[in-house]
Amino acid sequence: MESGAYANKKVTVMGLGLFGGGVGAARYFAENGAIVTVTDKRGENDLKPSIDALKNLPIRYELGRHLEDNFRGADIVVVNPGVPMDNPLVAMARGAGAQIEYAMNLLFKLTAKNRKIGVTGSNGKSTTAALLGEMVRVMDSRALMGGNIGKCLLSETKALKPDVPMVLELSSFMLEGLSELAASPNVAIVTNLSPNHLDRHGTMLAYAEAKLNIIKHQTPSDWAVLNYDDPALSGWESQTRARVIRFSVREELDGNAAFLAGDKLVIRINGVEEVVGLRKALRLPGSHNVANALAASAGAIAFGVKPWQVAEALATFNGLPHRLEVVARNEKKVTYYNDSIATTPESAICALASFDGPITLIAGGSDKGSAFDELAISIVRKARRLILLGVTAPKIEEAVKRAAHQFNRSPEILHAKDLEHAAALASTNTLPNEVVLLSPACASYDMFRNFQERGELFRVLAKKMAAKA
Repeated sequence: MESGAYANKKVTVMGLGLFGGGVGAARYFAENGAIVTVTDKRGENDLKPSIDALKNLPIRYELGRHLEDNFRGADIVVVNPGVPMDNPLVAMARGAGAQIEYAMNLLFKLTAKNRKIGVTGSNGKSTTAALLGEMVRVMDSRALMGGNIGKCLLSETKALKPDVPMVLELSSFMLEGLSELAASPNVAIVTNLSPNHLDRHGTMLAYAEAKLNIIKHQTPSDWAVLNYDDPALSGWESQTRARVIRFSVREELDGNAAFLAGDKLVIRINGVEEVVGLRKALRLPGSHNVANALAASAGAIAFGVKPWQVAEALATFNGLPHRLEVVARNEKKVTYYNDSIATTPESAICALASFDGPITLIAGGSDKGSAFDELAISIVRKARRLILLGVTAPKIEEAVKRAAHQFNRSPEILHAKDLEHAAALASTNTLPNEVVLLSPACASYDMFRNFQERGELFRVLAKKMAAKA
């Protein structure tokens, strides 16, 4: 759309946030002539990075509260994905005649001709999306990557050519919004499905229904890449009209598939079989990252990326910040890993499974309604000591004690008042050649603005502790 397309339209952006979506939406409408009001329950100090990113634009801010007038009088209300769809202020705006919009929905409308590959899942979607982005960029350096991984692409649409490919990480919240548009990407990858965001969705069924939108509106010319090893995705093949590729780290599958043949990563599509890399050559630890690599490779080849281009990206990809990131190592060969992005028990289970030696695990945070029983079993089996912090510390400790009784073994359990205290306890108690792992299994909102802030602090603390040792 040309500049001025929304001239004098009153646009309310509900939820500025810190992940880029609110900033991208506010910027897009302001640059297109709208009269933009940003409203957020958080205050100016909490939102300073996002406000600074918009400082040169004519935007009015209503912070610390939501006022009904900003919704009753709006022509368009842009709703942050974190805002529930049944929010009464959104309902009020809709009843007053406002157009309700979501940044991802708007992006799909503005880029209808651009081919898209989308990734979702409860765990591993960020790593898979980032790896996939590298693969697609080897094919086409103009490729755009955004969505839940941290960049809103609305500002990129003004001069975007229709042949530029797009890689999108799609959260359950974004997919919930896309259901209103009945839109799915041309290639869709689902890494796995386990309980998450139940504080928002209410039930596992509602959460799964939101995720299902990534394949629900595909066409017979599209592709869906599904995790064969995850029983929660059983039957999803029947929920899409797209052609299906299954991936597995456990079995050599028939038909369209991605799997391990010994040490080889094999992709088979339409009877053509390609080896795109070796498991031992991957730079990311753990079998869950092998699954991510298989999923990304299958999706990329279905999208049109050449096998050699996939292989090149696999050989050079070092992973994401805050995802099993080595941040320090001391002279006693204690290695500190930052896995702050692990905001679910399943993510932390995968992290624990990535190591063979003794682990000091730092876990806990704010409560998303997750159960910790399976994580507790992994902790009892894999961790030598457990350092707990945050709101969920008592729940995790109870689950670990139950598991310890069941398996007749228990890690040492320590409690920390904050992350600084936890890092100090880890440094004092961890023995040479062991691992210190921050993999919280929980969101960060009881102590931090987001998991990035938590991970950045841990990186600093780990380097200090390593230097002291």
